[in-house]
Amino acid sequence: MKSKDEQIKRAVVEMLYWDSRVDASDIHVDVNEGEVTLTGTVPSYGIKEASLFAAWKVPGVRKVNNNSFVRFPTTAKTLTDSQIEESIRKQLEWNDSTSRENIQVVVKKGKVSLEGHVDAYWKIFRALKLASDVIGVVDIDNKLTVVPTENIEDQVIATDIINAIDRSNLLKTEDIDVKVKNGIVTLSGNLPTRSLCESALEFAYNTFGVKEVKDRLHVE
Repeated sequence: MKSKDEQIKRAVVEMLYWDSRVDASDIHVDVNEGEVTLTGTVPSYGIKEASLFAAWKVPGVRKVNNNSFVRFPTTAKTLTDSQIEESIRKQLEWNDSTSRENIQVVVKKGKVSLEGHVDAYWKIFRALKLASDVIGVVDIDNKLTVVPTENIEDQVIATDIINAIDRSNLLKTEDIDVKVKNGIVTLSGNLPTRSLCESALEFAYNTFGVKEVKDRLHVE
């Protein structure tokens, strides 16, 4: 196992340095039984998120703990909380997918809280991405909830997700268990790679009527 962990660590480090979005010079990587822990510092919240996704791309990774924290370069422009709030609000207002949604933004010492609701689950991630790209953000607490414009029966949601998975050339419906209760989707099962788990989750994220998605998928 140690040898395998060392291989995963080397691959994660190489992935971080390959990814042009990530400044990996101050990120430290530890691996224990396929569980990756990232520590150290990054120059922005967007890079912190990018390093998480980059680590997940490595085969054999079972879990990623992103414990790095944001430390802005000394040459970076310092923004006040009110300036950060205004920048995020403008990003949300200017984007077609979030401009008409009920989203409140609160910033304290660079830590952003997104509150309110949107009408589709995928818009939660869109709002998160827009906020994470704003200079000065050190952390985001995403409290957004989903309030669909109409009620969709659980069975209809489950069928839509299963049909979407079935149309994919990447996944087999027999490998994924889909349960839906009160609009909350739970995906469970074993898949060979984390990227396939993410593909399955994306089908659920983009299905109309979904209020929340619980990830119970595991890498074999």
